[in-house]
Amino acid sequence: MTKLRLAIVGAGPAGIYAADILLKAERKFDVSIDLFDQLPAPYGLVRYGVAPDHPRIKGIITALRDVLDRGDIRIFGNVRFGEDLVLDDLQKHYHAVIFATGAIKDAALDIPGIDAVGSYGAADFVSWYDGHPDFPREWPLDASSVAVLGNGNVALDVARVLAKHAEDLLVTEIPENVQRGLEASQVTDVHVFGRRGPAQVKFTPLELRELGELRDVDMVVYDEDFDYDDASRAAIASNKQVMVIDRVLQSWRQRPSANNAGGEASRRLHLHFYAKPIEIKTDDTGRAAAIVYERTRPDGQGGVEGTGELREIPVQQVYRAVGYFGSPLAGVPFDKRHGVIPNHEGQVLRKDSNERVPGVYATGWIKRGPVGLIGHTKSDAMETIRHLINDQGSWWNPEDPSDEAIPALLAERGVRWTDLDGWHRLDEHEVALGAPQERARIKVVDRDEMVRVSRGE
Repeated sequence: MTKLRLAIVGAGPAGIYAADILLKAERKFDVSIDLFDQLPAPYGLVRYGVAPDHPRIKGIITALRDVLDRGDIRIFGNVRFGEDLVLDDLQKHYHAVIFATGAIKDAALDIPGIDAVGSYGAADFVSWYDGHPDFPREWPLDASSVAVLGNGNVALDVARVLAKHAEDLLVTEIPENVQRGLEASQVTDVHVFGRRGPAQVKFTPLELRELGELRDVDMVVYDEDFDYDDASRAAIASNKQVMVIDRVLQSWRQRPSANNAGGEASRRLHLHFYAKPIEIKTDDTGRAAAIVYERTRPDGQGGVEGTGELREIPVQQVYRAVGYFGSPLAGVPFDKRHGVIPNHEGQVLRKDSNERVPGVYATGWIKRGPVGLIGHTKSDAMETIRHLINDQGSWWNPEDPSDEAIPALLAERGVRWTDLDGWHRLDEHEVALGAPQERARIKVVDRDEMVRVSRGE
């Protein structure tokens, strides 16, 4: 019986689901899986891309933990693909590799002033408040009025964290440096801009509803945005999710704070629909000073068109949340335009000829782009795994597929990798840090400290 030695690069949901699906699949060969991640801890964007006050979404970690804790998947954390290990290494020691590296950079937004001082990608801010070890520990929150560009869940996460009072995050796993930074925040007004209408937003009802539950934060919506056209009314009538979103927004219209009429809270969260960002104006020092947007209107087919009417709102910071973008991997084909690995249903293709690259596969956001919720990653992985199983004839022929080869290679190169037992040590350490304050955990941010704790040093 043939044995498949498989490497998976990326220990987020996409990589873990792919491993689990393969181990449970009908096949005529044994399987041995090694999971690699550049971070010392697993779970990818569930740990470093979901806001700390989302315990219900983070509950998916429980399911991922159950998969890893079975013990039939080896983990090598703190291993950087392209530096500590390269594609040639994988070909020498495995029959195939699946790349599940996700997308962590911000998509670009090409408008004047987007590179102003005080203008940021939302992904960088998310990495800061989630305690990603490779991002700065400090974040300037010295602006009173802030713009968030986008109408997806990330935009709402960013807006909520900016508007929320820091003490209300103490029950979460928020890192200490982030807590201190948010306590010093000068933010009073958060403006969220979406170029389409309320019936075309990309966020989910749960995310939206949570905004209205923030303590001492007034929700501000504007009556002019709710003059629906036939396409919007049809969307509300035919789609339960859109119907719930509309119901939540309509309830906010009845609040005293609607239309900026003057609520009593110390902070305000404004939702501007039919608002297409046109320019970030700057002051004499090059710092963001205002956002200019064009008022749009329904085009009758579910989209929008410009009206030519320009409006301006003073802001001192801007966060663009217009999507994530994948990063290239050394020796692996990459589509620079779309930020993905070119592939056919997970089978990686050569960039110029569209020929298959034997033994190389992709799953998750690096395969299909940053769309869909975490649950979509399962069906995505199933498609990739189906091809991997059927492609047995084109797997690599490794020189040394032994289990001992990779630990020996990493040790020889001086890589301080972390394993599953190490993650358990770090997990218990973080929970213990939070216990005296009755917090879920206090996340360790420093990479070297994460590695020391994980390795028991």
